[in-house]
Amino acid sequence: MKLLQAKLAQYQVPQQAKAAGIYPYFRAISSEQDPEVIINGKKVLMFGSNCYTGLVNDPRIKEAAIEATKKYGTGCAGSPFLNGTLDLHKELEAAIAKYIGKEDVMIYSTGFEVNLGVVSCLTGREDYIIWDEQDHASIIEGRRLSFSQSLKYKHNDMDSLEKQLQKCDPDKIKLIVTDGVFSMEGDVANLPEIVRLAKQYNASVMVDEAHGIGVFGKGGRGTCDHFGVTKDVDLIMGTFSKSFASLGGFIATDKEITNYLRHHSRSYIFTASITPASTAAALKALEIMQAEPERQDKLWELTNFALEGFRNMGCEIGHTSTPIIPLYIRDNFKTFAITRDLLEEGIFVNPVVSPAVAPHDTLIRFSLMATHTHEQVTTALEKIQKVFRAHELIP
Repeated sequence: MKLLQAKLAQYQVPQQAKAAGIYPYFRAISSEQDPEVIINGKKVLMFGSNCYTGLVNDPRIKEAAIEATKKYGTGCAGSPFLNGTLDLHKELEAAIAKYIGKEDVMIYSTGFEVNLGVVSCLTGREDYIIWDEQDHASIIEGRRLSFSQSLKYKHNDMDSLEKQLQKCDPDKIKLIVTDGVFSMEGDVANLPEIVRLAKQYNASVMVDEAHGIGVFGKGGRGTCDHFGVTKDVDLIMGTFSKSFASLGGFIATDKEITNYLRHHSRSYIFTASITPASTAAALKALEIMQAEPERQDKLWELTNFALEGFRNMGCEIGHTSTPIIPLYIRDNFKTFAITRDLLEEGIFVNPVVSPAVAPHDTLIRFSLMATHTHEQVTTALEKIQKVFRAHELIP
């Protein structure tokens, strides 16, 4: 065995979980991604999806994707920098720019590539990237690729953020990067205070709205719109793979920044464009989100209902105030075992263990869609109560 294989063969954690019958990943779904899915021939309630709007199986979006495929084909066979720009891409960029309230938008192939390609190239060696310790992995990978100085502040701790800003040379660029809604814990960034500090210390701000769009703000425009700070936030990132029920991502900002990114962002220049189907799907989803605000209202109604249910049950749910509800377990293998037991009860949830979170913060991630019913949420609460009691997590 070669040295590489010999080293990697020492990694046995998945095998240990499989041997214990609690391996929770790659569960194959054989149906549409709806509130109810089929796994191994069995109907299961889906509380692990990120499609907060519930649009992922909407027939209008399916039809838009089909028509775009008929017109443009299945792919672009190149990056947007060269042969991969369609008029459809430009239409989506213009629509998103108007929707978010920024001068310009660039579309990337995935949301991960947005953060990777933007964070890594905007600032120089003598500049600073200042980031929340619970930012998404794509932000972390982006700052790792940057030559800039990296300063981490404690999660949503504005005193910690200010201390890091005070360390910076006032004449150098300072980019604060934060999630709007934190994807595992479900809590919301203190954007008004971040913006205030940014103004005080002459810093720029980038907000990842992957889990905020479709949930917060007028027409689902996100946390920046919710707090009224869209004009003060320099860069707003979003993804099409969640509320937009498609695939891809975008950065919304001013034209000076997009001009630079279009010629320097490597994950944009050296990756093929999103497919015509994905582009058309995102466009149609955007149209529906704005035309049907009742979806957002329903999502919040369900969210408040579920939050009350978990609190009454005695679950530890942290500081969430969103459709992302963490149910803290604080043990890797118990988290896996509970995920298995809930699936057997017909409830699909996602286990979140280290390194996605700290080892002492492992959790079950329960997430809602606007298309869930009260009856489905009630069933999930009952099943979770049963399993949590069996594992002695609640009274």
